[in-house]
Amino acid sequence: MARGRRLGLAPAEPLIPSPNIWRHPEVYERENAAQDAAGAIWAALERAVPWAGRDVVDVGCGDGYHLPLFARHGRTVVGVEPYRPLVKRARRRVANLPHVRVVAAGAETLPLPDASVDLVHARTAYFFGPGCEPGLAEAERVLRPGGVIAIVDLDATVAPYGEWMRADIPHYDPVAAERFFVDQEFSLTRLPTLWRFADRASLEAVLRIEFSAAVAARAIPSVTGLTIPVGYRLHVRRRPSGIVPPP
Repeated sequence: MARGRRLGLAPAEPLIPSPNIWRHPEVYERENAAQDAAGAIWAALERAVPWAGRDVVDVGCGDGYHLPLFARHGRTVVGVEPYRPLVKRARRRVANLPHVRVVAAGAETLPLPDASVDLVHARTAYFFGPGCEPGLAEAERVLRPGGVIAIVDLDATVAPYGEWMRADIPHYDPVAAERFFVDQEFSLTRLPTLWRFADRASLEAVLRIEFSAAVAARAIPSVTGLTIPVGYRLHVRRRPSGIVPPP
């Protein structure tokens, strides 16, 4: 999710809207297709936590764009999404994948047993820094010993996309968010990526759903060609695989 989406506390509770994908799912599909053109995020994830033969949960899966990619090698994959229209779209996407399912739930109330999965993944959804502690605790609950939480978020310190983000969300402090995850004992990997669009119309449409009209009007003419450099961060924390003796 390009600027990020915060999941609701539970399906029955009010959700904080995510206007980009909620209102423009077809444009967002083109955005997903453009992101990470060289596969840097996927390569870093696989180095950090190979999921072949493992049980995977994708928190804030939206309309399920990434679920088939996890399903190529994962033993089972569960997509978790609180917004029911996106749940329906995600279920249609994975209808022919018997080892993948999509549930309507929020990050803080995962409908999964304790110690039942190997990887909890979230990409620009819910986990944005201070305030996401309940979701982190829930992720920890469902992880098996040795399992991993992997959070991918946008690096708003990296131009030009990060500058546009900060212009639209002046209260967001990317340095404080980074410090939060370090304090929570996550490792940090910075990932330079490139978004590559099929055509100029798609690029402009995506910038218009991701940013305010004023910021989009400034961003669009500043991009020449069909690519945009975008920085990400990968935060990884592994659950201990056994009893850790006291210091």
